[in-house]
Amino acid sequence: MADEQTLDTQNPELEGAEQAQPGDDLAARVQTLEEQLAAAQDQSLRMAADLQNVRRRAEQDVEKAHKFALEKFANDLLPVVDSLERGLELSNPDDEAIKAVREGMELTFKLLLDTLKRFNLDQVDPHGAPFNPEHHQAMALEESTNVEPNTVLKVFQKGYLLNGRLLRPAMVVVSKAPAQVPPSIDEQA
Repeated sequence: MADEQTLDTQNPELEGAEQAQPGDDLAARVQTLEEQLAAAQDQSLRMAADLQNVRRRAEQDVEKAHKFALEKFANDLLPVVDSLERGLELSNPDDEAIKAVREGMELTFKLLLDTLKRFNLDQVDPHGAPFNPEHHQAMALEESTNVEPNTVLKVFQKGYLLNGRLLRPAMVVVSKAPAQVPPSIDEQA
């Protein structure tokens, strides 16, 4: 045992190295654990943010599903609305032979439009309004001196919006400025 003490006292560098090593191990261990803790906290925050994003996206998907669930059904009903409207336009309101039928068509048409309105399906009838490429589909251009250029002159087919989103564009004829006719040779003289 005395030999062990003499070895320790004879080599003081070894004694200091043994004491420094456990302290260094502790500091390195603490630093490693702090890094792991920071990484775990970062991962936890990221997972919470991802979960919140998934929840928000799911809520938006449910909201869109509720708002636009009628889209396919409404698209299938629009030709019926168009047919009733065309039938009313083409029938003579003064003809006594079809007066009862026409009144029935008018009531049916009004009832159908009211029902569509109740489900947030709005008609786009842009006659006389400025051309809006987001809601209108230009089928033709027509020169006109009576209205401003880019004004809707005729509506071939009305458009529809479902909860503010375009379901079908209105098919329209748009005005354009009259073409400038070059003066003839006789007029120049």
